[in-house]
Amino acid sequence: MNKSLFGTALAVLAATVPAAASAQRIGPAVVAVVDTDRISRECTACRAAAGQLQTQGNTLRTRAQQLQTQLQTQGQPIQTAVGALSGRQPDAALQQRITAFQTQQNNAQQELARSEQNLRSTQLHVQQQISTRLLPIIGTVAQARGATLAVDRGSALFAAPALDITNEVLTQLNQQLPSVSVTPLPQQQQQQQPQGR
Repeated sequence: MNKSLFGTALAVLAATVPAAASAQRIGPAVVAVVDTDRISRECTACRAAAGQLQTQGNTLRTRAQQLQTQLQTQGQPIQTAVGALSGRQPDAALQQRITAFQTQQNNAQQELARSEQNLRSTQLHVQQQISTRLLPIIGTVAQARGATLAVDRGSALFAAPALDITNEVLTQLNQQLPSVSVTPLPQQQQQQQPQGR
């Protein structure tokens, strides 16, 4: 009895294992290709944001040059006065000028660091807004074309032109995202607001 029960169990198991194995098989992938570099260059929101980010970057570079020139102009006479001391200690008035100059240097460094952080945060915010819309659009267009996998053209060694869905993705992105906010990430903005507001 046990032998026949064991034989029946093996027969049932043998019959179900191929069915379970075939249920787990994944069919062949149908690939779509998207040129994300082209999208980042050509999408309407991307171009507008890139122009604004470039302006912000230029403003930051100009401000850095202004501060550097200002500090050089104010630091040169102090450096000359310290050099003339020939190793002696500066008097109270010169020490006060040195301290004020060092404070100015620190303030300039902090201002530039905040501005650079603000620019990086703004760049991340722009990328985040675009990615949030772009990825679902790629999925929708790829599925509509019968694809089960979408890859970036930059990652593919070869892709036939028929696999490319970039034009459709770009059209939908321009329709769904005509512009983006060119501001720092929301949490960054909250950190920059003065306390008590």
